[in-house]
Amino acid sequence: MKIHEYQAKELFAKYGIPVAPARPVTTVDDAVAAGREIGLPVVVKAQIHAGGRGKGGGIVVAGDEDAVREAAERILGVPLVTPQTGAEGRVVRTLLIEKASAIASEFYLAITVDRARRCAVVIASRAGGVNIEETAEKNPDAILKEWVEPAIGLRPFQAHRLVRKLGLPKAAVRPATKLILDLYQLFCAEDCSLAEINPLAIAESEEIVAIDAKLNFDDNGLFRHPATAELRDLSEEDPLEVEATAVNLNYIKLDGNVGCLVNGAGLAMATMDLIDHVGARPANFLDVGGGATAEMIEKGFRILVDDPDVEAVFINIFGGILRCDILAEGVVAAAKAVDVKLPVIVRLEGTNVEAGRKILADSGLSFQTATDLREAAQMVGNAVKGVAS
Repeated sequence: MKIHEYQAKELFAKYGIPVAPARPVTTVDDAVAAGREIGLPVVVKAQIHAGGRGKGGGIVVAGDEDAVREAAERILGVPLVTPQTGAEGRVVRTLLIEKASAIASEFYLAITVDRARRCAVVIASRAGGVNIEETAEKNPDAILKEWVEPAIGLRPFQAHRLVRKLGLPKAAVRPATKLILDLYQLFCAEDCSLAEINPLAIAESEEIVAIDAKLNFDDNGLFRHPATAELRDLSEEDPLEVEATAVNLNYIKLDGNVGCLVNGAGLAMATMDLIDHVGARPANFLDVGGGATAEMIEKGFRILVDDPDVEAVFINIFGGILRCDILAEGVVAAAKAVDVKLPVIVRLEGTNVEAGRKILADSGLSFQTATDLREAAQMVGNAVKGVAS
């Protein structure tokens, strides 16, 4: 789960991480009032779940009230297009009005999970305020890392070592070391998957301040943080993903043309590779899990066919805990309810597979039933080519 910058900065302040005075607003008049209250100049920041806001015109320094009003009127209520939003952009519903800082230098700081090493890693760079992926590709030596032993946690000497390598001013060494340790505490205590500050700034006064804030949370840990879960902004998420979450389905929208319904993350990844192999592209990742009911299957199927990009549906199920007959009942019910016109390819194997195939065959619907993956792949490829032609 992602949250907005202003929400992340509220959590930063809770953990002692320095941030500039700021106030979120949702109207132009409130933006002007916030600028007056905080003290000009201020920075007017669009609040969306995407990076590159500055490149899209969503971050503006305003030196007077007229400039605040002009920026707020231009940004609020309209789609902001950034390198991460796609051409459609994201509608800006909230602004953060923040006191402008006199910045002497900028740095990058983040904590995330290194899945290869199975531990958290602290990442830092002198190249703050820019695309860190681009920096890592063009100048990998500019990226500094400290891996954290899970049983011990981040040690002060590791944070201090990073700060020294960054070459921060002497006056900023101690507060920067503390900030890194505080960020790690937040990362662990709040079950984050990413805690990022870009840029982390050293002001002309040599004070350190988090100019930006990005927090992503592990969805599996949200049950421990009901207050954090309430920060979720559904308007920033794909409507189909929101619908799937409501019925405990694991769904991620992609940019392909074949809707996938599978049970198990490993099978889902293999199915997506198979679709790509036959010249099509997966339109989603949808894992119904092992304990899905016929109702959940029906809902998942509806979500697939509601996607306007989907030209064919591929259902690939290995029946174990989820029996093939239960899957078939859900698919048939959904197909009849929505009067699906798309090609539907079904490959079943496992528990009650014959019963499942019989339910599909007796449904009166035109399912394409495959007996193995090779046959299923050919059906998927032919279905998409048939639509395209």
